[in-house]
Amino acid sequence: MASIESLPSGNRVPPWLTKAIALFWLGWVAVYIGTGMVRALRSLLLVLLISLFISFAIEPAVNRMEGWGIRRGVGTGIVFIGTIGAIAGFSAAVGTALATQITEFVDQVPSYLDDIDSWIFRNFNTHVDFDEVRNEFVAGGGVQDYAGTFADNIVGLGTFVLGILFQTFTVMLFTFYLVAEGPKLRRTVCSFLEPERQATVLAIWDLAIEKTGGYIYSRSILAVLSAIAHWIVFTIIGVPFPLPLALWVGVVSQFIPVIGTYFAGALPLLIAVIDQPSTGLWTLIMIIIYQQVENYILSPRITARTMEIHVAVAFGSVLVGSALLGVVGALLALPFTATAQGFISGYRSHHEIEETTLAKSAKRRGRRQAEPT
Repeated sequence: MASIESLPSGNRVPPWLTKAIALFWLGWVAVYIGTGMVRALRSLLLVLLISLFISFAIEPAVNRMEGWGIRRGVGTGIVFIGTIGAIAGFSAAVGTALATQITEFVDQVPSYLDDIDSWIFRNFNTHVDFDEVRNEFVAGGGVQDYAGTFADNIVGLGTFVLGILFQTFTVMLFTFYLVAEGPKLRRTVCSFLEPERQATVLAIWDLAIEKTGGYIYSRSILAVLSAIAHWIVFTIIGVPFPLPLALWVGVVSQFIPVIGTYFAGALPLLIAVIDQPSTGLWTLIMIIIYQQVENYILSPRITARTMEIHVAVAFGSVLVGSALLGVVGALLALPFTATAQGFISGYRSHHEIEETTLAKSAKRRGRRQAEPT
């Protein structure tokens, strides 16, 4: 077989083609290995992403306490304790209200069945035998079956809870490091970069902290206003457990994107309907009215200086985040979009708008529409 050197010059393989083929296969191997590593480390990367988001959210509060003379580690611990206490109190209040209402509903099922039987007799002059349904649900069926199923799955539930606790501890550990050692971490990252790149990285970092903190700040204000308004109205119209349900509506409607409003209103509406159908109707009216007030009056004023994103852009970002990372992606989508929007608006070129040209264009469109076809 003839060697490459013995081949005529016109039949030799160009050196650039050999290099291109080698680079292609090296790139394919790198992508294959990198994709496998990302899949294997997906849970860890997700934990790091959540920790980074939480650190951006709480760092403004820690920075403010540092200005008051409190060490960053102590300030981070104070914020952690306050946040955990608020979450625990909220969960206890809502969980107690929900468990109590479910228990009362189960106890009142026989009377509900009797009322249904009486209504059928009054309107259709016939009786429906609900004794079998009553016995199946209360005495010998539904409740006991659910309790047995829960007991059978208690080991799996314990494993799930332990996994959640471990992930929560991991997120808290990374978040504490990112916040308490924030300035040192930024200094370490910038030490690997050229001076002009350092400025860009620090600008993006500070912008992410500002936008994420602004997002949490604006959502918290709206949540407090929503909780207060719903608490007052729920108390007036007689909804059971007005304060826990108002807290539920305020928090869930603000911190769960897109479907949070409907999900938040479903629980108090269900409890109100179970207690009294007319109360449920007033609850629904209240939720609809307040949502309109929030959308057109409160939210634009509060978010104008913290995180102003067009509705279509916000909705699209939530859909993309949800498709990529599920619930976590949906929660992180808005702060990420606000950061990207702020960075792009700060670095893009701005030009003066030619009002005369716009006016002439509008006149031409008007004349075209007025011309007969």
